[in-house]
Amino acid sequence: MYNELVVLSGSAHKEMGELIAKNLNISLLEVQATRFSDGEVSIKIMDNIRGTDVFIVQPTNPPGENIIELLLLIDAVKRASARRVTAVIPYFGYARQDRKDQPRVPIGAKLMANLITTAGADRVLTIDLHAPQIQGFFDIPLDHIYSAPVLLKHFEGRNTENHVVLAPDVGSIKMARSFAKRLKADLAIIDKRRPEANAVEVMNFIGDVKDRHVIIFDDMIDTAGTLTDAARVCVEKQGALSVTACCTHPILSGPAIDRLNASPIKELVVSNTIPFDRHHLCDKIKVLDMSSLLADAIERIHLEKTVSALFV
Repeated sequence: MYNELVVLSGSAHKEMGELIAKNLNISLLEVQATRFSDGEVSIKIMDNIRGTDVFIVQPTNPPGENIIELLLLIDAVKRASARRVTAVIPYFGYARQDRKDQPRVPIGAKLMANLITTAGADRVLTIDLHAPQIQGFFDIPLDHIYSAPVLLKHFEGRNTENHVVLAPDVGSIKMARSFAKRLKADLAIIDKRRPEANAVEVMNFIGDVKDRHVIIFDDMIDTAGTLTDAARVCVEKQGALSVTACCTHPILSGPAIDRLNASPIKELVVSNTIPFDRHHLCDKIKVLDMSSLLADAIERIHLEKTVSALFV
């Protein structure tokens, strides 16, 4: 039992927990999650985990109960005398609140990091943080892995000579540049201004996409305003032949699905870091599985091997 690898999952994305456990050839540990009549979450670990190496799978996308459940799971595991606790957070919520860009606003990402650390997590594993500097918000080890190997595999075998990778905003330039380099494609950038949350005004287009196929790459899509505006600029104003988009975290809230259906985007490639069950509403969306990437990282952490090998 000592130092045995154990994986358990919260209710935010039970399917991901099951897929990770399957990739590791182990059974997902049973967790009993119930609620009091007022909605308060109650957690109970159903098996002995004393001395084990525990990995808790729980993305922290809305609703807010998901982060609360993660904190309760961490506390329960620590009090059950686990040797080490790793929070596996495929999607790290509140990451967009990574700085104080206006007066009298919180730094939500730092607050979430503090809560997870205080709850007792020994380390964190996550995919494609919205802002890489969030790693510095944690006073515990954080393994930040990238979805690029899985997303790039989707484009294997395609002739990408006439393709351009587009960064839909300045914040995504670094990831888009890396994506373009590995696809051996050119890079274009949209410089945008955001007058308020979930509202975008396209300002300048940098690069040439005329008579070329465009791949828009971003870490997350929320209301899809940025993405669909970028796609229209490419096709209607810049003369692109086609637009494909890919992102790691398909939040797709509010009018996102309607916007995607009405946009010139021919395919949207996303991952399963958060649950997505609305395929019937938009046949443009293709979901790729990240469980094998996470399982590989978990095994490497458990065996004290390097995780950076996954970046190749």
